[in-house]
Amino acid sequence: MKRRTFLGSGLAILAGCHREEKLVQPGQTLEDLAAGLRSGDLSAEKVLAHYLQRITALDQAGPKLRAVLELNPDVHTIHGKGPLRGIPILIKDNIETADRMETTAGSLALLGSRRPERDAFLVQRLRQAGATILGKTNLSEWANIRSFSSTSGWSARGGLTLNPYNAEHTASGSSSGSAVAVAAGLCAAAIGTETNGSIVSPASICGIVGLKPTVGLISRAGIIPITHWQDTAGPMTRTVRDAALLLNVLAGVDERDPFTLKATEHLHGDYAFGLAADGLKGKRLGVLQSMSGRNKAVLKLFDQSLDRMREAGAEIVEDVTIPNHREAASTAGHVMLTDFRQELNAYLLQRGATVSSLADLIAYNQEFGGMEMKHFNQEYFIEAETRNTPEHLAEAEKLRAVSLRLAGPEGLDAALKKDRLDALICPTNDPAGRVNLELGDARSRGFGTAAAVAGYPHLTVPMGMVDDLPIGLSFVGTAWSEAQLLGLGHAFEKVREFQPSPLFA
Repeated sequence: MKRRTFLGSGLAILAGCHREEKLVQPGQTLEDLAAGLRSGDLSAEKVLAHYLQRITALDQAGPKLRAVLELNPDVHTIHGKGPLRGIPILIKDNIETADRMETTAGSLALLGSRRPERDAFLVQRLRQAGATILGKTNLSEWANIRSFSSTSGWSARGGLTLNPYNAEHTASGSSSGSAVAVAAGLCAAAIGTETNGSIVSPASICGIVGLKPTVGLISRAGIIPITHWQDTAGPMTRTVRDAALLLNVLAGVDERDPFTLKATEHLHGDYAFGLAADGLKGKRLGVLQSMSGRNKAVLKLFDQSLDRMREAGAEIVEDVTIPNHREAASTAGHVMLTDFRQELNAYLLQRGATVSSLADLIAYNQEFGGMEMKHFNQEYFIEAETRNTPEHLAEAEKLRAVSLRLAGPEGLDAALKKDRLDALICPTNDPAGRVNLELGDARSRGFGTAAAVAGYPHLTVPMGMVDDLPIGLSFVGTAWSEAQLLGLGHAFEKVREFQPSPLFA
C-alpha cells in the first residue's frame, strides 16, 4: 500500500521559487526562524517552501529517509499570530488532528477511519501559537507496543524510517520519524511521544535534543494511548533553547486530561527565561555509573564531558545509584499491558474506527498479516487481550501504586536527596545497533526507564560521536524540574567539545 502524501500544493509554491535560493539554511534553529519571521528577513511562504523542498529531496526521493508519513494538504493556512507564527512543525502520527490528515499510529487498521472531531490539545496550542502543522511523522507502529521482536521505526503504513547518519543502523523509536525529521532539517522542530524511552532514545540516536516532560505537564488528550501513568508528548529540536520555546506553547492545563491539573502550580511562564551559559556553576550532578554501559568509547566521551562540566563550575558526584530501580521497572512492565488493553479499547470505541477494540485489531492483523506482520508478530497485543478480568484490573491497580512509589519517592527522589543533587546524569545510549527486520531491534544499552516509570522529566542533549554515530547525554530530575534540566542542558551545549553540524547541508 502506498503512503499517502500531499505534495501537489507544495510543488506549486516551489515552481515560483529559485531552488538554489537558500533563505533558510540547514540547521537553522526555531529561534533563528522566529526572529527572521518577526523582522521580515524571512517570509512564511519561503520558509515553508524550503522545508517542502527538503522533504521532497530527502524523504520522498534522495536517501528516502521515510520520516514523513503525510504532508498536510492545508499546510498553507497560517493560524494565529503567536510566537510560532509561520514556523513548520511536524507531529507524530499518534497525535490527532481534526483536518484532512490521518491519525493511524502507523497501522493500516486505522487508515481511512473517521476523522477526530477536534485536534489534540497540544495541536490546538500549536495552531493558536501560529505554527504551521506541516504533516505527520512515521513511528514504530503502535508506539512499539505490538511485539517484543519489533524493529523500531517500522510501521506497515510508512515502512522503515532510516537513521540519517547511517541507514544500516536503527533510528530507534518510537518517535523515529520526528527525530529523523529534525536531524535532517525537514522541519523547524517536531513533536514526539514517550511511554518509555520513545522521545529520548531516538533523539539521542539521531543527534538532537529531546525532552520527555513530567507526566501531566502536556495534555495527552487526543493522543493514542498506552498507559496514562507514563504517556506524554514532548519537544524534539536542534537546541535546548528551542525545546524550551516549544515547551512554552505545549505545556498547559486541559480539562480533558485530569493529570494536567497537577501542573497548575508548576507551570513556568517562560521555560527559556534564565537559560544561561554559566548554568552549570554550583550545580551538583550525580553520575549514574552503573547505568552508563561498558562501551569504552562512550565512557571516554562521557568522561571528557564531565571534565568540561567541572571546568564550568559543576560539582560531579561519582557513582550514584537509584534505589529500587529494577523492582520499579519490573512492576511497571507487568502493569503496562493491562493498562494498554483498557485504554486502547476506550480510545478505539470513541474514535469510531474500523476496529473498535484490541480484539478487533488482533483479528485485523491476522487477516492482513502479509502487510502488517511480514516482519514481526503481535505477542504483546495477544498477552494484553488476556488481561481482561476484574482480578487483572485489581492486581494492576495495586502493583501500579507500588511501582510509582519505588520509582519516584523511594527511587529517583531518594537518590537526589541523599547527595543533595540537582540532577542525575549518564550517557543516553550506546551507538545505534544495526537494523535486522527479521530479528528485531538490536538490544544495545539505552537509558530511559527510570524517569519513564516515575513520570519524571528526562532531557537528552547531543554529547558527541562514536563510530560516526551520535551519543546523547541525559539529565534527569525530580517531578516538575524541567526548567532546571533545560538550564543544565543549555549550559552543557555551551561548553561541550562536540558541535553538531546540520546533516545533508
